[in-house]
Amino acid sequence: MLFSIGAALLDACVLSALRDEDAYGYVLTQTLKEKVEISESTLYPVLRRLQKDEFLSAYDVPWQGRNRRYYAITEKGRDIVREYKEAWSDFRDRVDGLILGGAA
Repeated sequence: MLFSIGAALLDACVLSALRDEDAYGYVLTQTLKEKVEISESTLYPVLRRLQKDEFLSAYDVPWQGRNRRYYAITEKGRDIVREYKEAWSDFRDRVDGLILGGAA
């Protein structure tokens, strides 16, 4: 991919991916990989930071003798996603105006 994804945009993508249902790390990575380039080694520090900032919570579910850590968006996380959506819309329109010119 020609364009890199910054921290704020990555946060917005992770939180948005968890908007409708909880997911464990591997599934979340695969969901995000469908849209943006991301590795598990990039994702897990982001998840820890989002937990620390109280945008996500985590819980473990037993699976085949091990635990899977699931991540869930919190109400504070939903609030920031709404802010991200508004900011993204404005940012996208501005960049489209520059890059696409009259077509935007």
